Amino acid sequence: MLGQWTKHHGGGISGQRNVAVQVVDACTIKGNGDASERVSVLCGSGDRAAASPIMDATRRTDRMEGSGAKTPAESSLYSKPSEFASLIPACMNSSTGPCNPNPCHNNGECEEMSGPRRGDVFSEYICRCQDGYTGVHCQNNVNECLTQPCKNGGMCQDLDGEYSCKCPSPFMGKQCQMRCVSSLGMEGGVISESQITASSVHYGFLGLQRWGPDLARLNNKGIVNAWTSATHDKSPWIQVDFQRKMRITGIITQGASRIGTAEFIKNFKVASSFDGKTFTMYRAEGQNKDTVFIANVDNDGSKTNLFDPPIIAQYIRIIPTVCRKACTLRMELIGCELNGCSDPLGMKSRLITDTQITGSSAYRTWGIDAFTWLPHLARLDMQGKTNAWTALHNNRTEWIQVDFETSKQITGIITQGAKDFGTVQFVSAFKVAYSNDGESWSIIKDTSNMEDKIYQGNVDNNTHKKNLFDPPIIARFVRIIPWTWHNKITLRMELLGCDE
Repeated sequence: MLGQWTKHHGGGISGQRNVAVQVVDACTIKGNGDASERVSVLCGSGDRAAASPIMDATRRTDRMEGSGAKTPAESSLYSKPSEFASLIPACMNSSTGPCNPNPCHNNGECEEMSGPRRGDVFSEYICRCQDGYTGVHCQNNVNECLTQPCKNGGMCQDLDGEYSCKCPSPFMGKQCQMRCVSSLGMEGGVISESQITASSVHYGFLGLQRWGPDLARLNNKGIVNAWTSATHDKSPWIQVDFQRKMRITGIITQGASRIGTAEFIKNFKVASSFDGKTFTMYRAEGQNKDTVFIANVDNDGSKTNLFDPPIIAQYIRIIPTVCRKACTLRMELIGCELNGCSDPLGMKSRLITDTQITGSSAYRTWGIDAFTWLPHLARLDMQGKTNAWTALHNNRTEWIQVDFETSKQITGIITQGAKDFGTVQFVSAFKVAYSNDGESWSIIKDTSNMEDKIYQGNVDNNTHKKNLFDPPIIARFVRIIPWTWHNKITLRMELLGCDE
């Protein structure tokens, strides 16, 4: 009980009978019932407090005080507990209204409505629902799978407030919209010789020919151009260390010819590892046996096998099970970085047009215009007599840049040198700058010392060298600044990334 007025017959109000009025709040009073707890109970019920009998009685008393009638302090007509006066301001200042407490479910935002009341039950507020929910109070989960958001054969699973796509390999991403099929570097040389090892090596022609694992590169040329296991090796394997976790979605295999004899792998298994010590055999989803892949039928053709589900690993090991003559292999591994944002952005494919590529200058061999090494020639694996960009001067003020025309997430770069009429030329170190307007530039920093990051470039004119930007940069323009070079500043390149 919060207060009591005792009204006596006679005196101030005519026609009133002698009656005692008790005012009790609808909430249960807890604790010792002192004034502060009673304020909490009274005010905690929101707008209910404003319509309580206590407030009505208080308004009547206030009207008496304002009209000159005798107040409870001056008359015995009404007696009001003194502590009640302190409760009223606290209640009047409490947060009340239709949005307190929030009636909206699932983190919906309650918005009070202005204007006259319409009479319906929800006229005082509306709920602004988070994505994935609907209903007057955001109480209903939306089945996003009804709109078929998954692309490329992905299977949609409806979740609470969102959805998930189960993507078939090699697709990935929220909606299976990204294709994870980049060459990982066996053919181009991004994967170095030291990253490729094998159980054994065959030595041919009196032990002078070494068919080592570093030769197992797709389309490798020459007399000795592939890996072959030793004749005595009954459990041969070849493996690649990516030096970081990668998403591997497939492999392209190829045999070779040795002394005119076709040699190739007919069948193989695949194992993977995170540490290079403990390997797990690959099994197709739902299978309890190791998957045996069908490989080649001749020494020169290539065969592609996809991994579904993809393999997430740092090491991948190819294990031949059936070979013709000898276990001989050339190969390329396909996949992408774990984040999936490592697609070629268009230098090699010419998706990036000539006009989007500019440079500080261009060198002319013998001063002849026909032999000008223009910036737009700086495309990875470009062929021809002039097949790269070469700067006019050999100094650190030279640069080449690409305008993507829209903002991109750029995760890395592959660089390559070239030859100018037999002279080997390449960039051995460089910096990277980026911009959103082409005028104000930032240089990528080394996070260990916050100085300009210097990337290691090439060591010859033809091998690919891959560098990653960690963290990625988001920009419209990217500029490569050569820092050291061999003979002349000469560059072919591909930029890696995805749409922002």
